[in-house]
Amino acid sequence: MNKSYKSFTALAILAATAGVAQAQSAVTVYGNIDLGVFKKTGSTLSEGRRDNNRLGFKGVEDLGDGLKALFQLEIRYDPDVGTIEGTSRPLFQGQSRVGLQGGFGTVRIGRGLTALQDSNVAFEPFRGTPSTAGFITDLMVAGYTSQPLDPAGSSANRFSNAVFYNSPEIAGLQLNVTVATREANGNPVLIGRGTQAAPQYAANAALTSNPYSVSATYRAGIFAAMLAAERNAAESKLWSVAGSVQARPDLKLVASYQSQDQEHTVAVNPVTKAWVVGANLDIGPGTLLAGYGRKTPDGAVPTKQIGLGYEYGLSKRTFLYADASNRKAATSVNFYGVGIHHKF
Repeated sequence: MNKSYKSFTALAILAATAGVAQAQSAVTVYGNIDLGVFKKTGSTLSEGRRDNNRLGFKGVEDLGDGLKALFQLEIRYDPDVGTIEGTSRPLFQGQSRVGLQGGFGTVRIGRGLTALQDSNVAFEPFRGTPSTAGFITDLMVAGYTSQPLDPAGSSANRFSNAVFYNSPEIAGLQLNVTVATREANGNPVLIGRGTQAAPQYAANAALTSNPYSVSATYRAGIFAAMLAAERNAAESKLWSVAGSVQARPDLKLVASYQSQDQEHTVAVNPVTKAWVVGANLDIGPGTLLAGYGRKTPDGAVPTKQIGLGYEYGLSKRTFLYADASNRKAATSVNFYGVGIHHKF
């Protein structure tokens, strides 16, 4: 590709982007960059991320009479190598949704966090960041994944080809619902209760039921609570209950309990239970994050995890962090990490 063609392509993209921005009443470009150095038992020192790195575009158009059109596109990337996150993830891995908002609430279609996965981050000691010291990717969901029949490498907490609904908040109560279609999403083989020759779910299998996720959240003063349930494409089921209290202006306490049932694809010992407790305590210009949890699969060695972190604020948009954890199951693994997080 010659330089003139590259320049023409860049100008065309810029012009198209400018046209979109003018057509909307409000378009926002946002994101964050998070990068640090990390060390885990049995591995060498490496660069990586504590939080997901995002580049997003969202827009709102006022349609009148209290009705708004909205969209949101979110790319995830790895800043240490400058590429899209992972090797097989979609371009808009974070989300790609369009919808309407009004007195009825918000309805969107596309790809995004499920109702359960979006609600439980408020009750996780590390605020839902996928830090290795945190709990959101494993113990907070009892080892469950929302996308077992998506391509290898897909995130574990989203639905594609889905409809999302968030009700208005009434007296502190809100209902959130996500329902996905039965479309095949390019999954690898899942043997499940089948055999290698006749797996329960063949490659790129069409679904036999609609995945769904629902959560009810409640906020009243210093208290908050969540009750949620979900069933994924492989018909594994998860339910969770969680709560938090702002015990003091500088101290938030959180707790959750969750149970996963994989009976549809696992013949023996299909249930996994987990619980997590934690706290966020403001200390000086930063915040201490602390948590402890336990995951207990039927017939298997339980997992015990303790995680500690500290975020040192440099500004409203930038902080330094240090994390450490110990995770013990069949073996004991220590983790340490330090880095910087910046929002834009």
